[in-house]
Amino acid sequence: MDILLVEDNLLNQKVVIFNLKKYNYNVTAVTNGPEAIEQVKQHAYDLVLMDIMLPEMDGYEITAAIRDYETANAIENPVPIIAITANTLDNDRERCFNVGMNEYLSKPFTAAQLIEKIRIFIPE
Repeated sequence: MDILLVEDNLLNQKVVIFNLKKYNYNVTAVTNGPEAIEQVKQHAYDLVLMDIMLPEMDGYEITAAIRDYETANAIENPVPIIAITANTLDNDRERCFNVGMNEYLSKPFTAAQLIEKIRIFIPE
């Protein structure tokens, strides 16, 4: 199973990748929106983990661009996108869903919480 991790904090990247590799997930990590969009265009990921606070483009803008790309290219099965964010206000969660994200996980989270969210879209 291939997962794209969009996270600009390298320590957070390492922690998430370490935990996902325990479950035999292949993880590609990028630090910004243009890289994330290019990765989605080049590879059919099973899931995207999307940080919200990123340089250049935020996670909302990146998700909207991915959804626009999927629509324009008639992609039948849009990639599931899970927001991973320190923003925990009610409207942040709603905004994630409004731009096309499928699930929401607030930081800090445990490895078990992350795997639980992933398994909604990628069963064991």
